Amino acid sequence: MTRVAAIDCGTNSIRLLVADVHPDSGELVELDRRMKIVRLGQGVDRTGRLAPEALERTFAACREYAEAIRAHGAQKVRFVATSASRDAENRDDFVRGVFDILGVEPEVVTGDQEAEFSFTGATKELVGRDHLDKPFLVVDIGGGSTEFVVGEEHVRAARSVDIGCVRMTERHLVRDGVVTDPPTGGQIEAVRADIEAALDLAEQTVPLKEARTLVGLAGSVTTVAAIALGLQEYDSAAIHHSRISYEQVAAITRQLLSSTHAERAAIPVMHPGRVDVIGAGALVLLAIMERVGVREVVVSEHDILDGIALSIA
Repeated sequence: MTRVAAIDCGTNSIRLLVADVHPDSGELVELDRRMKIVRLGQGVDRTGRLAPEALERTFAACREYAEAIRAHGAQKVRFVATSASRDAENRDDFVRGVFDILGVEPEVVTGDQEAEFSFTGATKELVGRDHLDKPFLVVDIGGGSTEFVVGEEHVRAARSVDIGCVRMTERHLVRDGVVTDPPTGGQIEAVRADIEAALDLAEQTVPLKEARTLVGLAGSVTTVAAIALGLQEYDSAAIHHSRISYEQVAAITRQLLSSTHAERAAIPVMHPGRVDVIGAGALVLLAIMERVGVREVVVSEHDILDGIALSIA
């Protein structure tokens, strides 16, 4: 077994997985999994640059993760950076800061590479289950982008498009620097139009309607699932491989888009960093389910982090 540390730094969150991985079988034994909301992509869609305060929040999380990696004695570390750092003019500042703290250079991966990691992490446990039809469509709804991957045991087609919960919120649900609470019908229609245009783009590469099982990843999906399950606190084991119906997703999306900040914050499973962006994230999931024509989403807590960890070993 090889002890590895995988870090996924996205637009909204930065996450760490320390695990023992068998290089031949791909068996993965999780030792430490954690997440911090750092909003690295704050303002990137508008300015094209990573904000100084966003960089500092991210570097603070990296310092914490460096301590955890040392404590566990991980032999190999891989740091993957996704949408926000791909888009930023000053990404070199980000790269230098991460290297100084962790001693590894972040890999600013393409959307297609990100999709490959997500598919591997999400489907490894699902392949061979008779009750799930193939092909799988894995959707990773991030802060800045969403990855679509279709495949059976391996990836057949993948595409990354720029619809994420942070990007959609900042682009359409903010007025004078403040999130509209709740958003207007016109704002919601503008988000929906962007999502539909992005789905058209994704469908040029990925045969969305061929999918027989939709697998949803990342915080927007797991938060919707936690609400649907009626959890009073976040329970990863209960959420992992839960099956949430289209009707539940539609009802929760309506609830989130019609509620105030205080009402969303009062939901027991709501992470404070998701309160302002969860409505847009839920709307992305709902639109995907409608486009694909599926009646449920299988929710996975295993995702790009697990794929990165497996790639190291």
